[in-house]
Amino acid sequence: MLFFIKILISAILIAFASWLAGKRPILAGFIIALPLASMLALIFAYFEHHDMVKINKFAVSILVAVPLSLTFFIPFLLNKWIKLNFVYSFLSGLVLLAIAYFIHSAIFKAG
Repeated sequence: MLFFIKILISAILIAFASWLAGKRPILAGFIIALPLASMLALIFAYFEHHDMVKINKFAVSILVAVPLSLTFFIPFLLNKWIKLNFVYSFLSGLVLLAIAYFIHSAIFKAG
């Protein structure tokens, strides 16, 4: 049951932001930029596991991943000059995100 509650809460947040993007895209962008998913995941993980050592590792992993995950948006930022369509911008962002994932993994293997 808890699993479905988590899905419902997450889905409502995503659906709300998507709806809001059509009405007030700047506000929707700000709301999505908030670490809502991370905050919810930390809360859910704590109440499910009650293990602060794992929660702390989870939080540090998120902290390292956030700047790396922003690489996804680079093709959209550069699109003003390189003029890619949405699909190519999105796929290029996914490639950069995959590279960022390997960097994230390497950071935690080294540490």
